[in-house]
Amino acid sequence: MTDTPQTHTGRIAIVTGAGSGIGRAMAEALAASGATVAALDANGNAAEETAGRIAGAGHRAMAVTCDVSVWDDVAAAARDVEAGLGPVDILINNAGISPKHDGKPASTLEMDPAEWARVLAVNLTGAFHGVRAFAPAMAARGWGSIVNQSSVSAKRHIDFVGVHYPASKAGLIGMTKQLAGELGPSNINVNALAPGRIETPLMRGVDPAVNEAVRLDTAMRRLGQPEDVAGAALYLTSEAGHFVTGQVIDVAGGWMMS
Repeated sequence: MTDTPQTHTGRIAIVTGAGSGIGRAMAEALAASGATVAALDANGNAAEETAGRIAGAGHRAMAVTCDVSVWDDVAAAARDVEAGLGPVDILINNAGISPKHDGKPASTLEMDPAEWARVLAVNLTGAFHGVRAFAPAMAARGWGSIVNQSSVSAKRHIDFVGVHYPASKAGLIGMTKQLAGELGPSNINVNALAPGRIETPLMRGVDPAVNEAVRLDTAMRRLGQPEDVAGAALYLTSEAGHFVTGQVIDVAGGWMMS
């Protein structure tokens, strides 16, 4: 990332779920682009590792242990980040879970209601908590950028995720459009990314044959990398992308094109 243009210099960014996968790639990309980054993750050790990688590359970061489904955690994180780094300009609501059982999702007819509630709490309510905690200060300063991590599964049936996952990701699309309208007058752009099959720890719990079938059904004939999603986030959170709002951008290599 050493050759990344410094388009985010002076910005302070929050990335949730930054301890691994796409979240880590986004945090590192923002830091390489000049931002100071707060890496939030429910796994404090993973958050520390991400912040350490960023610091080791010569950039500024802090780690915060935070379960985004818990409002008190997010509110405390907002206080800690502002005290440690300053007012937040960029919020990436990336944290998400997709439970599997022996590599397969629970069917809707057999799903434990507690599992449904947990996925919605992390994937959807967690994003609301982030917006509620960080957007008011953005609005007061008259600039901000929010990216919500949706999924192509929000748009079509996929047989290797449980119903809670696309439900939460579709909810994020609705939230994105509503927020874009509400926050636009405060000069805050709000967009969603809809990744396809990205090579992350979340993906590797599935039968390799499933991932190979997706690869063959993808126009670019490869699975995505976390850096592919990070690149889209860099654009949307930069001045170059600031007039883009209320949009859902697929980062899927042409998988499931309509």
